[in-house]
Amino acid sequence: MTTTPDLAIRLRRASFNRALAQADLRMIETLLARDAIFVAGTDSAVLAGRKAQMLAWRREFAAAERLIYTRTPGTIIASAVEPIAMEHGQWQGVLASTGEPQASGIYTAKWRQSGENWLIEAEIYLTLA
Repeated sequence: MTTTPDLAIRLRRASFNRALAQADLRMIETLLARDAIFVAGTDSAVLAGRKAQMLAWRREFAAAERLIYTRTPGTIIASAVEPIAMEHGQWQGVLASTGEPQASGIYTAKWRQSGENWLIEAEIYLTLA
């Protein structure tokens, strides 16, 4: 069975959200391209490469007041000429202990198909609240 890029990316995003909620570093690693770029929503800090992101998530998961982030895709647009796609959506960070919202905004993610899987190549976040 062939999965459309839209459905495949939504499934991969759901896996990423579960990995964030469960502090599952191994799962996160399987969803990121080796050279993935992350641009933070508030200070525009850039994390270049999967290794840098894994170190950042390890620190985030060890924080005393850890946040759980959820990304909710709105639209996913797949290229007709390359195995790439853009995802646009909303994100939110809530306290793990209480579920109280701490920050939220919008994001854009670029995905690339590698074999049967889609991998995140780049993510840019904008903090709105």
